[in-house]
Amino acid sequence: MQLGVNVPNFGPGTDPGVLREWAQVVEGLGFGLLMMSDHVVVTPEVAERYPEPFYEPFTTLAWLAGVTSKVRLGTTVLILPYREPLLVARTAGTLNRLSGGRLVLGVGVGWSRQEFQALGVPYSARGRLTDEHLATLRKAWDEEADGGAGPIPLWIGGHSEAAVRRTIRFGDAWHPLRATLPAMRAVLAEHVLPGFAPRIALRLTDAPIDDPGRLAGTGTVEQVLDDLDQLRQLGAETVLLDPYHGDPEDTRRPHAAWRALATVADRWRTAP
Repeated sequence: MQLGVNVPNFGPGTDPGVLREWAQVVEGLGFGLLMMSDHVVVTPEVAERYPEPFYEPFTTLAWLAGVTSKVRLGTTVLILPYREPLLVARTAGTLNRLSGGRLVLGVGVGWSRQEFQALGVPYSARGRLTDEHLATLRKAWDEEADGGAGPIPLWIGGHSEAAVRRTIRFGDAWHPLRATLPAMRAVLAEHVLPGFAPRIALRLTDAPIDDPGRLAGTGTVEQVLDDLDQLRQLGAETVLLDPYHGDPEDTRRPHAAWRALATVADRWRTAP
């Protein structure tokens, strides 16, 4: 099982230099995947969670592809209904080729009504549009015959039954975001999915967290390592660690996240 990192591409402490450092840390620690978020319009609703500056993911990942050599690069998640699907297919295909086949495209339906309104996309149609766009992506990639860098893994984000059905129909992996182990286990017990690649929180504590609603990836390092082992037993091919916990000021002090990632990476490599 491979580990990856969700890198903040937003917030007051984020700039090109910090993003370059993030990429070097993630690759240097031996993580196999670097992913980042997506928003097109930073409305007040979006800014509460992901304040400016917000770096567009395709552009940023293309730039980071040039300063890395091994780590895979991806979106967690690209809000698919916002974009014309043939443009997404072309942009993703180009990035995949330029990076040597390192792209993973995680997609979702989106949640911000204000952002949908600003872009002139009907919020109530986001599920249908996502399905239509996924079908277009698959068709466009299947029809390409120009010797590209290989297929692009398509991860479907979300926890709903619709997201699970979407994964089965279009995806290469189900990509739930910041869930509990029991919630993920229940879905996997009920459905046969093409793959499983969750994004979990990463928050290390000195004392164990006994709350039954504890998110996977939170607690002592022993709890986190046990979570990772259980996810591996559930069939996860990749687990993405998300060290951002909602405080934009944390983007000014990334070293705390880097220390937590280094601790988990070291302990995971040496675990029996």
